[in-house]
Amino acid sequence: MAVTQGHGNPKWSRDETLLALDLYFTLKGQVPSPKSFEIIALSNLLRSLPYHAEAAKQPTFRNPDGVGFKLMNIRQVATGKGLGNVSNMDRQVWAEFGHRPDELHRITAAIRAGIPVASSGQLPDVDLELQEGRLLTALHLRRERNPKVRGLLFDARRPSGLRCEICELSRPRLEMSMQEAIFEAHHLVPLAEAGERKTRLADLALLCASCHRLIHRMMITRAAPVTIQDVRTMLLPASSTDF
Repeated sequence: MAVTQGHGNPKWSRDETLLALDLYFTLKGQVPSPKSFEIIALSNLLRSLPYHAEAAKQPTFRNPDGVGFKLMNIRQVATGKGLGNVSNMDRQVWAEFGHRPDELHRITAAIRAGIPVASSGQLPDVDLELQEGRLLTALHLRRERNPKVRGLLFDARRPSGLRCEICELSRPRLEMSMQEAIFEAHHLVPLAEAGERKTRLADLALLCASCHRLIHRMMITRAAPVTIQDVRTMLLPASSTDF
């Protein structure tokens, strides 16, 4: 296999590594020539991701040779046979999905479906990256910030009063428009599981901005889904004070 001449290229992101592992499973652990259709197709896909706009202009960036080397790295993690320059990301992704190819395929399908949206520049900036990776995080945040989603949740909660479902913060003495500025919608179902289905009220939780950021940070730190009850337990004993 030819040398990639890709020194200086950005490190492989989680999303990119997930896509490579998905191809490895599709190929049943066999790594074909960089000239194969499958390798070239993944190379083209990776070069279209909205991560490394400047690097993608270089012919060495995620070229077929580089994709082939990445599959060899994954094979090394999986079988002990392959190239030795394995990254921590390779090991982490294999540990999570090496024995869950079906779940991995659902996640990579969501990544692929989100690429056109990301490439159109319609995604929010991502300052938090959940365990699913940058693209799915951006799609997750875009879904949470959708005015229709927030409106659906606020309409359901107004009759009983707006209250954070984690810390129970409420500000009933404020005008409703001021109360709504405090709270945000949180999606309980990961994007890779829910896909682009119509959002249901049961998929949503009403959180204050602080708890919303906290639950996302916990998901990053744990690299695993975090429930409302997980955060409540961490915060115990909890207390809140109204104006």
